[in-house]
Amino acid sequence: MRGRTCLVTGASSGVGAETALGLARLGARVGVVGRDRGRTEAIAERIRRETGAEVDVFVADLAAQAQVRRLAGEVQARYERLHVLVNNAGAIFSERRLTEDGLERTWALDHLAYVLLTLELLDLLKRSAPSRIVNLASEAHRRGVIDLDDLGGERAYGAMKNYSQAKLGNVLFTYALARRLAGSGVTVNALHPGVVASRFASEAGGLFGFGWRLIKPLMITPVEGARNSLRAASAPELEGVSGRYFTRRGEQRSSQTSRDEALQERVWELSLKQIGLA
Repeated sequence: MRGRTCLVTGASSGVGAETALGLARLGARVGVVGRDRGRTEAIAERIRRETGAEVDVFVADLAAQAQVRRLAGEVQARYERLHVLVNNAGAIFSERRLTEDGLERTWALDHLAYVLLTLELLDLLKRSAPSRIVNLASEAHRRGVIDLDDLGGERAYGAMKNYSQAKLGNVLFTYALARRLAGSGVTVNALHPGVVASRFASEAGGLFGFGWRLIKPLMITPVEGARNSLRAASAPELEGVSGRYFTRRGEQRSSQTSRDEALQERVWELSLKQIGLA
C-alpha cells in the first residue's frame, strides 16, 4: 500500500481504528475520521508512533449531511489522490431520534452517510483508479426489511429492526453502485467484520444495551474484526473484484432480498432523494 492514500470513517476506536492502523502498517497514508476530536487525535498519534506513517485527522458527525459534505470538501482539498475509502462508521440506538436533517439517525448514520460520502468523493476515487470502496455492512442485513412505508420507524421502531434495515441498505447500495462503476477502475464491496467488542453499542441503553454488555466478553476483538476490512481494502487477489459480499469465512452469498435488483434501484433512488442528489 506504499504510495496509496486511504480514508477510514469511524476510526477513533474499534474496528475503524484497527483498520487505519493496519493500512498504515502496510505503508499507506491514512486519513482517520471521527466524531470526537480528542479520541481521533489520540488514535492518529498512536498510528504515527507505531508505524511512522503520515496520518491526517478529520472530525465530523456523519449523521449530519452538512458535516458529511464538509468532510468531503476537506478530503478533496487535502488529497490529490484517494485509493481506498472505508465506510466503517456506524452505531445502534435503543431510542428513536431524528437528525438535524429530520431523518431517523440509524438510517442517516449507518446508511445515508455511506451513500453521500461515497458519491461526494467518487470523482476523486475515479481519478485515482485503481481504487476501492469498502462498505461495512453486517450479517444483520439478513433479517433486514426495507419498510418504504415506515423507513424512519415512526410507527414501529426497534434498535435491531432499524439497524438491520440500514445494514441491508448498505448491501443494496453496494450492488447498485458496483453496476454503475463497471469499467471505471473503482471497485466496491460490502462485508461483515464479525460481532466485535467495541464502542458500537455505546449509545444503546435499555434491555438491548444491557444484553450487549453482557455478551461483550464473548465477542471477537477489534483487531480480529479489522482483518476482513484490511483484506477488502488491500489484498492483491481482490484487485478488480467488485459487487461482492464478504464475511470472515471469505466471499459469501448475501441475502436473497439484498440481491433483488429492483429493490436495489428503489433504495438507490430513495437514498439520492434523501441526500438531495435527485
